[in-house]
Order: sequence, then C-alpha cells, then structure tokens
Amino acid sequence: METFYLKPRIYMGKDALDEILEGVSRALIVTDRFMHESGKVSYLTEPMERKGIEYRIFSEVRPDPDIATVTKGISVMLDFGPQVLFALGGGSPIDAAKAMNLLSAKGGMSEKCRFVAIPTTSGTGSEVSRFSVISDPEKSVKYPLVSDDLLPDAALLDAELVRTVPPSVTADTGIDVLTHAIEAFVSTNANDFTDAAAEKAIKLVRSNLLKVYRNPDDMEARTKMHYASCLAGIAFSNAGLGLNHGMAHTLGAHFHIPHGRANGILLPYVMGFNAGCLDQLTPVAKRYARIARIVRLDGASIRQSAFAVVRTTKQYIKQLHIPDSIEAAGVSREDFDRALDEMVEAAYEDACTKTNPRACSKDDIRSVFLRAYTGKLV
Repeated sequence: METFYLKPRIYMGKDALDEILEGVSRALIVTDRFMHESGKVSYLTEPMERKGIEYRIFSEVRPDPDIATVTKGISVMLDFGPQVLFALGGGSPIDAAKAMNLLSAKGGMSEKCRFVAIPTTSGTGSEVSRFSVISDPEKSVKYPLVSDDLLPDAALLDAELVRTVPPSVTADTGIDVLTHAIEAFVSTNANDFTDAAAEKAIKLVRSNLLKVYRNPDDMEARTKMHYASCLAGIAFSNAGLGLNHGMAHTLGAHFHIPHGRANGILLPYVMGFNAGCLDQLTPVAKRYARIARIVRLDGASIRQSAFAVVRTTKQYIKQLHIPDSIEAAGVSREDFDRALDEMVEAAYEDACTKTNPRACSKDDIRSVFLRAYTGKLV
C-alpha cells in the first residue's frame, strides 16, 4: 500500500513566530551549547519575553545525541511541564527533542507537547521527517527511530539562521540533502508524491549548493538550500532511505565523521553498487538515468546516463572539498579493518537499509565499504 503523509505546518520567515507563539504560556527550548552561549537562542527568547511566556532552555545536546542526553531532557520536561516544545538547531537538537517528546509520552510520564522545529542548518530535513537518530557511544551504534509520532506539529524555515554557517558545514549538510533526495528517489517505497519532492530538492541542490559554498553571503542560494533540505526531508520521511544511510550511521559512529560528510563519502560508491556499475547493470539504473535527465546529464543509453550521474556526483563532492574516500577522511587502514566486521553487521541490520533499491548481502556491503575506503569507484 502506497501512502504519503504530511503533518507539520511549514512556516517561512521569522514573522511567523507571532502566530506560532500565540496562546503559549510555558515553553521548553531544546538546543545545543553553542546556540545558547553565543546568544543565538535569543531568536526565541526575546519574542517570548516580550509576550510574557515562561521558558526554560535545555542546551546539553551534543552532536549525535545519545540515550543519556535524551533521558536528561525528559527529566527537564517532567520537572518544568511545558505547553510547547521548541527545537532550535541542527539535526541533533531536533532529533533529541523528537525522542524526548515521544518517549516521555510512550512511557506514560507525560502528555505529548505541541512540538515546533526550527532548523539552523540546511541538511537534515529533520523538521519534517518521521526519523530520529539516537546514538549509544558505548556500543558505537546509532539507532534510527522511525514513527509518525516523531513528526513535529510545525516547522519554521528562516534562512537568516544559516547565514553564518561556515563553508565546510554548508558542504557537509548540503551533500546530506542530496543524499536524502537521491536515496528517496530510488527507494523501494518511492511514489509519484515522494518523487516530486525529491526531484525538486535535487534541482535546487544542483543550482545552489556550490553557489552558497563559494559565496556564503548569497542569501538567495541559502534560502533555496534551506527549502531543498525540507523537501528532501518530506521525500525520505515518506519513501525511506537506503544503504547509504545504513553505512553512514555506523561509519560516523565508529570514526566520529559528521553525518553529512559520511553520507557524501559513501554516496558515489553506493550509487555505483545500486546501478550495477561494479558488476552488471541493474533495473535500478533506470532510476539513476531519470536523475540524469533531471540534472541534464542524460546520455544515449540508460547505462551512459546512470554512469554519468555516479561519476558527476563524485566530482561534485570533490568540488565541495569533502574527502572522496574513507582513507582520505583520515581513517587508518588498521582502524578500518578492525571495525569493518562490526560496520558491515550494523549497516546490514540498519532500518534504513531495508528500503534500498538493490538487495544486498553482508558480502556486498563489505565490498562497498572496501571500495569507499580506497576510493576505487569502478
């Protein structure tokens, strides 16, 4: 059965805060230490103070939020009793807030709060997705939570919040958007509705990511990338992802590689595997050939078009100065070999891998990891 579910009301621009804050009396803001200590959390606190809204800030979220952080956040929720939960930040604060809100309600500790997500990076699409990724540092594992109950009630998109994001973060988060859109487009659960969102996201990334990477003050390009992130989030929230994310979760957990960068490193190699560039052309190659038409790379045949997308994606990633292999990301061969068995097992069991368009064995995943380590595409 095909479905397409939309829940968050999407607001564009800071002016929407007046409507969002209407009737609010107590609010909990979930964010990270940088947003709090730099004063950027004033984006929310100043209008709340003007309106006489009582608020509390939970700013202990770190990259790759873990179980302990979520547990502590739930304790703050129970103590304060907010009417509305705001998540302000990148994917980590939003994912942490999602887990806090869901698990506290599932555990019977509190009612679910009205939940508003305000992204400060253009990458995760977490503000509109039914996914939350929580890590377990002791096991070097990331657990993707997947539920419609994780979806925020509202999302506020304001490109001014990403104006000062440095180029390296722009690159990492931007390639995360592209990975979301491509994986959603070729997913086994893709449909016409998810295709529409994914296609538009791919076009926006192609036209704007390099622009804003090279000129961080290009606010038109920043705005388009912010929208691309949201559209890609809508696509993958409904269609699912694939092997790329299954591998990136465990690669990032083992070697502390930022999630978007891990996705970018792996993307050409996973695309090559899915399309059959490494052995024999697969039916999935037709989907990559459609992407080639979207970005005006189509060739005389499905094979040429699919291969052109894979090669161009690798070149595009290099233009963003993202490492083109796991080795180039600074992972030694000894450390890689030591972790390989665990990473293969984790990627195979990852929930995201289940909607990969090409069935993959553990040996297949091992082969893709090895190619991604050395940088050998074909």
